[in-house]
Amino acid sequence: MRVGPRLVSFCLGSALFFSATAVQGQTRIALKSGESVELHLVYFIVNCASIMVGTPEVEVLEGPQELTLEIKKGNVVPRAQNCAKPVPGGTVVATAKEVTERKDAKLVYRVKYKTKQGDRQRGETYNFSLFP
Repeated sequence: MRVGPRLVSFCLGSALFFSATAVQGQTRIALKSGESVELHLVYFIVNCASIMVGTPEVEVLEGPQELTLEIKKGNVVPRAQNCAKPVPGGTVVATAKEVTERKDAKLVYRVKYKTKQGDRQRGETYNFSLFP
């Protein structure tokens, strides 16, 4: 049986989509004392133009005391929305303070935005493994 290139591309694309989806729910970030990791970009746009009127804030709802979050301000490129020009925003950064013993923990937080259309928020959850 001969399989055409379009069918092969479709099957490979579907497999990659489902693989990425399955792995995303199992993502675990490992940090040692003093290390930091960038989690994601923060911005709020309409038609590739920012509608934020203030600096976004991050609020931890659940998480270990050894982990802190901050938003590193700066211009970002919203590539997920196919935008090419930078807009005001930043990056959510997680930092492990002094970790005395190995710990697995869930981090739940939200980013709050003030926009021209009113207050908005976005929640995220990550699993962390912290090491001394």
